[in-house]
Amino acid sequence: MDGAGGPGEGPAPEALQSLSRRLQVQEKEMELVKAALAEALRLLRLHVPPTPLQDPGTPAPPRDSSPAVPPGLPPTCGPSLVSRGTQTETEAETEPSPGPPGLSNGPPAPQGGSEEPGGTQSEGGGSSSSGTGSPGPPGVLRLVQPPQRADTPRRNSSSSSSPSERPRQKLSRKAASSANLLLRSGSTESRGGKDPLSSPGGPGSRRSNYNLEGISVKMFLRGRPITMYIPSGIRSLEELPSGPPPETLSLDWVYGYRGRDSRSNLFVLRSGEVVYFIACVVVLYRPEGGPGGPGGGGQRHYRGHTDCVRCLAVHPDGVRVASGQTAGVDKDGKPLQPVVHVWDSETLLKLQEIGLGAFERGVGALAFSVADQGAFLCVVDDSNEHMLSVWDCSRGTKLAEIKSTNDSVLAVGFSPRDSSCIVTSGKSHVHFWNWSGGAGLPGNGTLTRKQGVFGKYKKPKFIPCFVFLPDGDILTGDSEGNILTWGRSLSDSRTPGRGGAKETYGIVAQAHAHEGSIFALCLRRDGTVLSGGGRDRRLVQWGPGLVALQEAEIPEHFGAVRAIAEGLGSELLVGTTKNALLRGDLAQGFSPVIQGHTDELWGLCTHPFQNRFLTCGHDRQLCLWDGEGHALAWSIDLKETGLCADFHPSGAVVAVGLNTGRWLVLDTETQEIVSDITDGNEQLSVVRYSPDGLYLAIGSHDNMIYIYSVSSDGAKSSRFGRCVGHSSFITHLDWSKDGSFIMSNSGDYEILYWDVVGGCKLLRNRYDSRDREWATYTCVLGFHVYGVWPDGSDGTDINSLCRSHNERVVAVADDFCKVHLFQYPCARAKAPSLVYGGHGSHVTSVRFTHDDSHLISLGGKDASIFQWRVLGAGSAGPAPATPSRTPSLSPASSLDV
Repeated sequence: MDGAGGPGEGPAPEALQSLSRRLQVQEKEMELVKAALAEALRLLRLHVPPTPLQDPGTPAPPRDSSPAVPPGLPPTCGPSLVSRGTQTETEAETEPSPGPPGLSNGPPAPQGGSEEPGGTQSEGGGSSSSGTGSPGPPGVLRLVQPPQRADTPRRNSSSSSSPSERPRQKLSRKAASSANLLLRSGSTESRGGKDPLSSPGGPGSRRSNYNLEGISVKMFLRGRPITMYIPSGIRSLEELPSGPPPETLSLDWVYGYRGRDSRSNLFVLRSGEVVYFIACVVVLYRPEGGPGGPGGGGQRHYRGHTDCVRCLAVHPDGVRVASGQTAGVDKDGKPLQPVVHVWDSETLLKLQEIGLGAFERGVGALAFSVADQGAFLCVVDDSNEHMLSVWDCSRGTKLAEIKSTNDSVLAVGFSPRDSSCIVTSGKSHVHFWNWSGGAGLPGNGTLTRKQGVFGKYKKPKFIPCFVFLPDGDILTGDSEGNILTWGRSLSDSRTPGRGGAKETYGIVAQAHAHEGSIFALCLRRDGTVLSGGGRDRRLVQWGPGLVALQEAEIPEHFGAVRAIAEGLGSELLVGTTKNALLRGDLAQGFSPVIQGHTDELWGLCTHPFQNRFLTCGHDRQLCLWDGEGHALAWSIDLKETGLCADFHPSGAVVAVGLNTGRWLVLDTETQEIVSDITDGNEQLSVVRYSPDGLYLAIGSHDNMIYIYSVSSDGAKSSRFGRCVGHSSFITHLDWSKDGSFIMSNSGDYEILYWDVVGGCKLLRNRYDSRDREWATYTCVLGFHVYGVWPDGSDGTDINSLCRSHNERVVAVADDFCKVHLFQYPCARAKAPSLVYGGHGSHVTSVRFTHDDSHLISLGGKDASIFQWRVLGAGSAGPAPATPSRTPSLSPASSLDV
């Protein structure tokens, strides 16, 4: 048996004397703790720093007494006791800390810095911190229950001090820090024991519930608390900036074109501007230079839509434009109804909103009437019945409506000679409609259908396009590569059409034009027709009688022909299925003026000293963009999905993380791969060079951060270590300005700090990192940015965040198609922001250019890239977006400071 008085341990009188001495020491210790607590509470009421107390008979401890207030705490912030249950201040003054007899709430705070985490050693000398508590601010006292057993002092048998000296040393330590007893915070963070506010406790121990006003703030994501320490330079949260920032954003350029999955998406206006769309934006682009010459023209943007645009139609006057959008959902999950906007391309003002509440799912096809100067608009929606409706453009009233077909409708158009004749085509059909206006009265019109009969000709699976010829005939292009000519003929009196139509259309000629489907037909001003092929990527010009006159082939890397528009003179504009817009003619060939990605985007980084940026995504393309020339500098095929990237500070190389655990380093001039390394087998979410370029940090979905030392030119890398300690996948990380430390976030909302230079060690005392300066700020969790989070967030509502280099504003990319601009630091709950729309999908990333002149944002599924110009408070430009307080997203949880 352990303790004095046991058999074989000496005479009984000696054992009794030893026990008596120990009890006397413990009684003195208890009295001193009570006195220190009473003195601290008394001084608290007087608002003066408490004086450390010592036992007169006890030598002074070898180290300095812990300060009454942690370094950097504002002197104006007084401590406050938070009661546990119904415990009063008086009870707290006299009651010992609860817990099993003889067990403390953890070991004393270490001298000279934070503790090292326990666990297995990492390659770089760091260690895992699984299940280990974190110490709180310096000088925190661990409350100790007075021992009740004689064998208690022998529990710490590893100490080198004699049994009689150990109680005196413990007493000295407690006396030195008793005045700081109230600095203890009892609010814990559910992170597997990584809470810096509470010390490790023994089995069955309880942690005291004290908090000091002004040390930290707390927010909740999905009910999980996240504690963040206030930097010492901030005396009060009230002195932080409030309100939206003075800087604003103006959409400068949109990269990309939606050709992959849409039609009716390319036209030329009377002004010579090319009109097309991507995401929620209709772009008006003015090319520069001659046919086949360089791009670099200007852009204007119509941004009245609230969801993705799906189709366009241009009025016969060449000025007015109709654009139809798809249905969507708002931030609260409520459906948004599809609608058609009619707007002026010169002023970019909306003239009419047509069909709000009348369409389902989206607007699939549009057409203005021609014979009566565009008085009517025909619309086909994306409902199961593909409702066909005719509208009065000036009044916005519906004149007629009918169920079209259960098959897909891909194109619609009015006959240029007779507005009562409407044609639709799509999956396995061509329909000829006769429209009776009903004297222009809303809803009184009628629509009757006559189905095109293929007879001896093979019925194709799809008829994606058609065009009206000047003589009244119609040409259709189909999925078999054939161009069919449909001519007017008198109807058969024995089988009259519905509605008594006097004429119908029949096939009068067929010409095999392309291998594979025909995606586009275009009638030129000289009467010839252009056809664009899918599989063969050929553009063919046809004369009378469908005689081929001239042709050209689109390079394979641009994709198939999606749309054709005739520009000035002999110039042609061609949209492709790989989201490129080409310019040129059949004789000289075509060159790109607009290019873009074709699938979801995630990776974005900006050049350290040039107005260039790099993107990558699910289309496996890595693209470097020239932000000044608004053009693609180069593009390579990664063969795998690229998810993240970062430039070396020299700008000579760029690191790219892939979805397989591989990461590449490429030379930015030659595009050659200089390094190809794999870490784990899960996707990489972030790569980041240290500001001095000596290290590269790679965050993976295997919960680790891999650290590599890097050569001066960035071309060579060697493993330095691993940061092991996160309990979920890495989402974001940033380097400190001195290149020695890392701050990281993970999928379960952890904020951890790492000493990389010191061996990839986890800094368990997060309080010590409160004043550390960060070279970049892209972590979405942290004191300086917690105000960007909306009420009730589920933790995934913010995809990306970026602080400007001048540290004045912070940009945020959210899950609701919006880009936000906040003041920095943004350390007030539910901070107001300027909100900018335009993306049609979740915004996946935002980054400022090196000089903060522009902000780049990436759309996810819409594959769009927006370049925003940052305007200062006094800069000229369009009116800023309306300041908006971030809305509540869910009642599940809230922010709490």
